[in-house]
Amino acid sequence: QVQVVESGGGLVQAGGSLRLSCTVAGLTFDDYAMGWFRQAPGKEREGVSCITWNSGATYYGDSVKGRFTISRDNAKNTVYLQMNNLKPDDTAIYYCAADDRPGAINFRTATFSYWGQGTQVTVSS
Repeated sequence: QVQVVESGGGLVQAGGSLRLSCTVAGLTFDDYAMGWFRQAPGKEREGVSCITWNSGATYYGDSVKGRFTISRDNAKNTVYLQMNNLKPDDTAIYYCAADDRPGAINFRTATFSYWGQGTQVTVSS
């Protein structure tokens, strides 16, 4: 049974930082590309960032470029999202997901097979 568990969310003031972690169990982690998505109330789920199996390529949504950094540690079955200079518009539930195409870089939610339950990030102004 595959488990995807996010952590690290919380309440932070605008301009602050958070680091999200996502630990995966029950699959061969380095057979998967990983992605972070978010969904704010009343809005569609959007792609935030994704990373290939060997960290050879990363991709960011336009709204987070230059502020967020994705990384992974295959030895720990964990992917991270470092979020700096947070803005109130970053407030959302953040989800981690696994794509069984290890070299994939995309935000098409249908290609991600496994999803976590999400972690809430709230940025106050």
